[in-house]
Amino acid sequence: MSSTVAPRRAGQKDRRGPTPAREALRSLPWLLPTLVLIVCVVLYPAGLMIYTSFFKYNNKGILRKPDPIGLDNYIGPAGALTFPGVPIGRILLNTVVWVAVVVLGTLILSLLLAQFLNLPFRGRKLLRLFVILPWACSVVMTATVFRYGLQDKVGLFNRLLVDTGILETARAWTKDPTSAFWVAVFVAIYVSLPFTTYTILAGLQAVPTDVREAAHVDGAGTWARYWHIVLPLLRPAIAVAALINIINVFNSLPILRILQETPGYHTGHITTTLMYEYQTSLGPGVSSALSVLNFLFCLVIIGIYLAVVQPTKEVA
Repeated sequence: MSSTVAPRRAGQKDRRGPTPAREALRSLPWLLPTLVLIVCVVLYPAGLMIYTSFFKYNNKGILRKPDPIGLDNYIGPAGALTFPGVPIGRILLNTVVWVAVVVLGTLILSLLLAQFLNLPFRGRKLLRLFVILPWACSVVMTATVFRYGLQDKVGLFNRLLVDTGILETARAWTKDPTSAFWVAVFVAIYVSLPFTTYTILAGLQAVPTDVREAAHVDGAGTWARYWHIVLPLLRPAIAVAALINIINVFNSLPILRILQETPGYHTGHITTTLMYEYQTSLGPGVSSALSVLNFLFCLVIIGIYLAVVQPTKEVA
C-alpha cells in the first residue's frame, strides 16, 4: 500500500513544528548578554590563566622568556608541585581536610539548626535574624576579629579561656601553623552556617505536612519519619548547599590568609593560600600553574561528591 504526500500549495504556511536550529536562533538575542558575560568573566580569564602557566615570569610579573617552557611551571625545578622547601604532600592533605571538615561540619550543624528554627516557638523570627548575622558581616572583618581575639597577650578570647580555667596560660593560636589552621576551620564553619541553614530551612518548609502525618498514622516514629521521608526530600537543598560550600571553601583565601601569621612555606597552607605565596615570590607563571591544578583538584572533589551522594537520584 503506497501513500502520497500532497504538495504544499503556493502561499500555504508550513505547519510543521519549529526545528531546534530555529529555536536556538530565536533565543540567541535573549541569551547573548549572558553568553558575553560568561566569555568575558569566566572563559577568557580561565584561558589566560592556562596560557600564562606555560611561560616564565619573575616575581614582578615581567615575562622572562618569550617562548613557552612546557611543564616547568608545574613539575620543573621551581615548579608548583616541586618547589624546594614546600611540603606539597601535607598541603594537598590540608586542602582535602579543609574542604571535607568545613563542608561536613557546616552541613551537620545547619541540619540541626534548621530543624530547630523550623519549630514553632516564641521569638523564632528574631532568632532567624541573629543566625544571618555572620553571613551579613564581611569575612575579612570576622577573620580579623578572631585574629586579634586570639592574641596571646591582649586577645579577649584568650583571656576568657584563661579566666574560665580552660587554659592555664594564654596561647598564640595564630602564630603556630597547625593551631591557626584549625582556628580557620572553625571560622569557616561559623561564616558558612547562615547560608546553609537558610537553604536547608527552605527545603524543610517545602516538605509536605500530610506525608509526615500519614507516616505518623502508619506508626512511624520521629527518627524513622525524618530518616525515610524528610531527609530524602531535603536531598536537592542539601546538594545545592554542599556544592556551593565546596566551591566557596576551596577558594576561601581571606580566612586562612588573615589567621596564618607564620610567613613562608609551612604546613598550615592549603593550595589556595600557596597560590598567593607563589604569586608574590615566584610570579604569575607558577601561580597560574597551581591555579590550573587547583581547579582540576576542585573538579575531582565535586565529582566524588556527586558520585557518592547522587543528588539528582529520584526519591522512591
